[in-house]
Amino acid sequence: MKVLITGATGLVGSALTSLLLKEGYSVHYLTTSKEKIKKTEDYTGFYWDPSKNIIDDNCFQGVSTIINLAGATIAQRWSSRNKELILNSRTKSLQTIYSAISKMTDNRKFKLISSSAIGIYPDSLANYYTEQTTEIDHSFLGEVVEAWELEMEKFKQLSCEVAIIRTGLVCSAKGGALPKLTTAVKNYMGAPFGSGSQWQSWIHIEDLAAMFLFLMEKDLIGVYNGVAPNPVTNKKMVNELAKVLNRPLILPNVPEFSLKLLLGEMSYLLLASQRVSCSKIQKKGFHFKYKNICKALESLYPTNTKTDSKQHLDIKEFV
Repeated sequence: MKVLITGATGLVGSALTSLLLKEGYSVHYLTTSKEKIKKTEDYTGFYWDPSKNIIDDNCFQGVSTIINLAGATIAQRWSSRNKELILNSRTKSLQTIYSAISKMTDNRKFKLISSSAIGIYPDSLANYYTEQTTEIDHSFLGEVVEAWELEMEKFKQLSCEVAIIRTGLVCSAKGGALPKLTTAVKNYMGAPFGSGSQWQSWIHIEDLAAMFLFLMEKDLIGVYNGVAPNPVTNKKMVNELAKVLNRPLILPNVPEFSLKLLLGEMSYLLLASQRVSCSKIQKKGFHFKYKNICKALESLYPTNTKTDSKQHLDIKEFV
């Protein structure tokens, strides 16, 4: 079975590609860099440029499932230019695939499994969000995710099955936010952000990759939250990381006004609170390998790993 992946060389894409190949699947991937195109029996690249609606139609040969992970990082200053990039990188990617499928004459039916984000849920310290929540966060992040998911839903017009994973904070030692926070803690500069009471719904990279595979193999459709069973506050996250790295937390919380002054509107990523439920996918039979943040962090930073290397630290690197 062949699977087409966008964003295959990113953090989640790399983990998912490795899992798919390990499980015996063949992977087609789309890349905007012709230099990154490789051709092997089970791993083949194809060129595309969503900004110009360009795609190599050969990428669909033998494919029944499309996994969409494309999108520019949200962790960059939210200038007008970058906001446009963040939004367009998500919507135009899906529009390019939609356009290519709509022109096919063989009436093939695809399944689309797309990454989304829990940033669609409103900022709240009290609410516990499920996939049934219809209220959308009044922020740039909420705006992006809403537009992103609207593009996904359009694929139903082509008789495609659609599954959506709203991803939380991805815990990985290879990229994302966690290594930057780890650097701060290692350098004795770790501290909660703002009050530290904001909820962070997280998921281990291995569980997230397994979740995409699970939705594909179980032929599930609809929206699912890509988060672990036990969300934690930002304060708890930082404290557990400090324990795993055997470092004390000696600094006071980073004031909210300082984050806003330094990062501007993007500071919302560090201060927003979303406590999100994963019960829907658990009821479908998915089993998490990492249910608690302490075990997840220990797997990423084993106790026998040296943790005293010093690195240059800039608070901007937290995001």
